[in-house]
Amino acid sequence: MHRVAGERNLDEIPSYESLLKEFIRNELLDWTYVCNTYEQELRVGTSHPATGSLSGDTEEGRSNWETLRKRVVEHNIRVIAKYYTQIRMARMAQLLSLTLEECEESLSRLVVDKMIYARFDRLDGVVSFKKPADPAELLNDWSRNIGELTSLVNKTCHLINREDMVFALAAAAK
Repeated sequence: MHRVAGERNLDEIPSYESLLKEFIRNELLDWTYVCNTYEQELRVGTSHPATGSLSGDTEEGRSNWETLRKRVVEHNIRVIAKYYTQIRMARMAQLLSLTLEECEESLSRLVVDKMIYARFDRLDGVVSFKKPADPAELLNDWSRNIGELTSLVNKTCHLINREDMVFALAAAAK
């Protein structure tokens, strides 16, 4: 998308450029907002030959429009995965303006395609986006933390011993 955003000819189609900027931002896109703002331009098109590919008059246009809707939902799921570690499925469906079944289907598709990592607990209705830690990585972190702790203890002991020696020298000098 960033490569397309750098395209010089994109300035000739401002609505396409602004839609692209909506996708680049890491914010949720409301489908009704996209429809209200861009549908007329995208479906009817302009004099530019690149427009009109989403026309409702053709089967390809209707298919492209549905694909755009899926891409908006996928963008929103990626944004949710970026900002949440856990979310209730009902809340996620509300944010996406989808039914629970559509939300679960869209989320499953992204997980199967390995675009995001997610696990959902159907009994509790909770989706978790946090990847489980690798056991080797956990041990390395633990080892590093223990090393830092022993270093702090050694430094503290050294400072206490130094203080004792300074105090003993000061007492012997009197």
